[in-house]
Amino acid sequence: MTLVLDARQRAMLEEMGVKVWLPTARHAPVPVPEAPPPDDAPAPVAAPEVRPVAPAPAPAPAPVVASPRPAPTAPAVPATATAAASGASDLRIATPQALYAGDGRGATGGWLVVADMPPGADGRHGAPLAGDAGRLLDQMLRALQLHTGTAPVHLVRAHRAVAGAPAAEDDADFDAAFDAWAAPLAPRIVLAMGPLSAQRLLGRQEPLGRLRGQACPLPALGPATHVVATYHPAYLLRNGADKARAWADLCLAAAHFDGNAG
Repeated sequence: MTLVLDARQRAMLEEMGVKVWLPTARHAPVPVPEAPPPDDAPAPVAAPEVRPVAPAPAPAPAPVVASPRPAPTAPAVPATATAAASGASDLRIATPQALYAGDGRGATGGWLVVADMPPGADGRHGAPLAGDAGRLLDQMLRALQLHTGTAPVHLVRAHRAVAGAPAAEDDADFDAAFDAWAAPLAPRIVLAMGPLSAQRLLGRQEPLGRLRGQACPLPALGPATHVVATYHPAYLLRNGADKARAWADLCLAAAHFDGNAG
């Protein structure tokens, strides 16, 4: 860096005995003032203030509306399946079988047990009191002292016809066969065991729990014949709590039997 001294500074240094060997100071350049702009020069135009513009909000996406799906078409139900679901399919009945013959005064005026008992896989009916359900039915009838022979007891088995299944040799239409077989027996009590026989004999489609507990006349067999609905022995084996209700139904039937005896 070069030290720049003026004349006075150099003289003072010489008087102090300081030899000045630096080159002579150069005069610093004098700044030249800028010439004022002429009067007719256009005034400077200030640049316009640029303000940032906020971006416009993005439009909200339109809600996606799912196109309605067509309702599934229910498969066509065959008329036979509809009839079976509504209880209008054929109810079959087998030839009555004697359980207790009575006291020898004839086969009329006794008990007729109509039970829901479908045949076996071969289309044939086994022994009337076969299996646990049959043994329980025998115990129920014995509890009423019906095994003593004071009155004849017959058993009729009813079941719903199954399409494609072999038919038993003695199967017949329920409505036509029942009147034909029951009329000669002239029972005073018809014990309907199970919903199929109870609903058909009483002409009502209510659950068995609402059909039991009452004795209803059966006009087709005369004013002396009453129908009492109760649970099937096979049902009682699975639902032991209803055995007391079944016993009450048997007592009700016995009371009407004794009241109509004469």
